[in-house]
Amino acid sequence: MRAGILTRESGGAKAAQSGDAAMPKVNRTAALGQLWSLVLRSGAPQLKARLGLALSLTFAGKALGVTAPLLLGAAVNKVAQGQNAPAQVTIVFAGLAIGWTAVRFFSSAAPQMRDLVFAPVGQAAQNRAASDAFTHAMSLSLDFHQGKRTGSLARVIDRGSRAVEVLLETLVFNLAPTFVELILAAAVLTHAYDWRFALTAVATVLIYAFATYKLSVWRLEFRRAMNEADNEAAGQVVDALLNYETVRSFGAEDRTVAGYQQALGRYGVLSVRSANSMTLMNIIQSAILSLGLGGIAVLAGSAAATGKIGPGDVTASILIMVNLYQPLQFLGFAYRGSRQAFIDMENMLELRRAHPDLVEAEHPVALPPFQAEAAGEVVFENVSYRHTARSEGLIDVSFTAKAGKTTAIVGPSGAGKTTLIRLALRLIDPQSGAVTLDGVDLRSLSLKDLRKAVALVPQDVALFNDSVQANIAFGNPDADEAQVMAAAEAAELGSFIAGLPEGMETRVGERGLKLSGGERQRVGVARALLANPRVLVLDEATSALDSKTEAAIQTALRRARAGRTTLVVAHRLSTIADANEILVIKRGRIVERGDHAALLAANGDYAALWRRQTRGTSIGVAE
Repeated sequence: MRAGILTRESGGAKAAQSGDAAMPKVNRTAALGQLWSLVLRSGAPQLKARLGLALSLTFAGKALGVTAPLLLGAAVNKVAQGQNAPAQVTIVFAGLAIGWTAVRFFSSAAPQMRDLVFAPVGQAAQNRAASDAFTHAMSLSLDFHQGKRTGSLARVIDRGSRAVEVLLETLVFNLAPTFVELILAAAVLTHAYDWRFALTAVATVLIYAFATYKLSVWRLEFRRAMNEADNEAAGQVVDALLNYETVRSFGAEDRTVAGYQQALGRYGVLSVRSANSMTLMNIIQSAILSLGLGGIAVLAGSAAATGKIGPGDVTASILIMVNLYQPLQFLGFAYRGSRQAFIDMENMLELRRAHPDLVEAEHPVALPPFQAEAAGEVVFENVSYRHTARSEGLIDVSFTAKAGKTTAIVGPSGAGKTTLIRLALRLIDPQSGAVTLDGVDLRSLSLKDLRKAVALVPQDVALFNDSVQANIAFGNPDADEAQVMAAAEAAELGSFIAGLPEGMETRVGERGLKLSGGERQRVGVARALLANPRVLVLDEATSALDSKTEAAIQTALRRARAGRTTLVVAHRLSTIADANEILVIKRGRIVERGDHAALLAANGDYAALWRRQTRGTSIGVAE
């Protein structure tokens, strides 16, 4: 999403691995190596043939562009000499003019033919870059994604992938061939006319290139600042749209819009500065090119006056310079574009250098074959973990969630319940100790196998902006329509779906906001049931449901729990009274354990929580 402020110079800005801190620069050599690697890994059809043909067309077009003016110059000289009969002069002139026209046409058509040949390769490389960056971002840790800004991260991937095509266009097909054309032009001018012509041409190009480099470096900070402001404005828009309900419920529309307008104001000021600096740069570049062309014209006129060259040679020398200036005028834009693209690739490469906390086992261990009532045993062995944002964490936690049984976890906010669930799902790894599933350390399992074996119904179910069926089927994309509907019925969604205008094909809106909290949770339950995991994790899975629906869901969940291990984080203790074992966690330690009756008889923390809730006191104990 461009937030309404896309410009021709908007590009990569500094993003952050966590938040929006500035990223360090990446070596240009590394960026070029990555660019070449992307081209080779692009998977484009006939890759080598297309690359070779595109380069051949590029350099052939440059060579023809330099030699074409010589034909026209020879034609003009023939007319000026006029020594033969008019008919013969006309025929010779026409032949040379037609030859010049044909060569010039092929010179102009070669870049278009090159684009036609190379377009699939450039697009495939761009797609590969975006896919690789997105894949890597999805592999990064939970801490990374909790700290990043969604809008900024999306910009980094988008700009970085588009930078691949820009660098291929500017470096491979413009900058390098332009310098080859300069060498050819200098050789032709020296051989056909005089070394001073070549010296003037080379000096003009070198002065132009030096001025372009210096002015571009001067303008670089303007563009960096402008892109940072662009990122900030885009981030505010995405944050506000993702949290639309919160903004509306607190009446913060004016404040949110005012913040966005302020960010746009900063972007506008910086954009004007950048545009003004570019205008000054263009004026200086035009002055250099005009002086160089004037110098060639003076040299050619002087040589023609002394009879060293003919009038046609004057025309040819000027045309050679004009043809050379055409890519030179683009050279400034190409150089600025390549510098901008390098900034964009810096951000994407830095994202790629962020290491995921969860590393796949080099030689993954397979889970034992599934056996009803005997699969899904989860064991925590002396597990400790402390998040960097908390003063306390889990401390030496040990317990066994027996296969086919239900283990509930209760305790006050901040006690570590959510951390336990994340460890069981291997969203994080323990800092000491181990978590095993059916005797296999989770770190030894492939993440793909683990995700198939464990399913989560979170407290706040996040849905995709897709149909109800697609959101339920996300738990098992191979399920047929009948299986999806059966899971929906088991989650008490049958009557709700029947009342929807488009049934299962009804779209649920961004993050499922068209559904109520209870409806979203039931979709989450149906999704988990369809996945048919060994271990079912319920993190306050019925907290948003009314009493009647909750009772129905609890019945469905009891059926679903049969034959599989279930870990339940509960706020309302009545929902876990039938659990086989209840763990009471406090300040990162398990302080009580047992079934409901045993814990009430112990008259400890669990009994105190039970008395408060049965008296109707509303005390939050969930994390």
